Amino acid sequence: MIEAILAGLRNTSPAEAVAVILGLAYSILAVLRTRWCWVAGGIGSAILVVLAWEAKLPMQAGLQGYYVAMAVYGFWHWSKAGAKDKPVSTWPLRAHLISWAVIIVLSALSSRYLASETQAAWPFLDSITTWGSLLATWLTAQVKLENWLYWITFDAIAVFLFASQGLMFVALLFAAYLVISTVGFVTWFRSRRAPAPSG
Repeated sequence: MIEAILAGLRNTSPAEAVAVILGLAYSILAVLRTRWCWVAGGIGSAILVVLAWEAKLPMQAGLQGYYVAMAVYGFWHWSKAGAKDKPVSTWPLRAHLISWAVIIVLSALSSRYLASETQAAWPFLDSITTWGSLLATWLTAQVKLENWLYWITFDAIAVFLFASQGLMFVALLFAAYLVISTVGFVTWFRSRRAPAPSG
């Protein structure tokens, strides 16, 4: 396993390395709630569109394209709303249950199509990480605490997906995302619990 990781790292392309660095920058800046996270994330995702497509992960390629669009929205929304000033909020349980039902149905439909019409490597896992990450990205832009829990779940699956397709550096990026997402959850949770500053 370690030999496979080292071999994958040796074969890392410059484009993959840049995408990983920008992805890490996005995650760290998102934890800090600065709008510049969206710039780093958007550029990194644009690179990953091509890499995921070449790795026969079409849903991941589409997801990265969505991230590029969400980067534009996120930058605009956080610039307008002032993400640091916007309080961290939560989503009701009912919304989560409905979202999971929709994610599972969409994943079943898209994975069936991918399995029959494409050479997708992991149709269902590719699908569920894609649909779930769409929601997680929107929750991040809305400054919802639970976005980090979604990221932890889908980043863990993505580690396996990219590693199995030989993109070891990207797999390590998603492993780093797991750590950063955990820190992000704790940081945002604490900021939500912190008393409001007295005027």
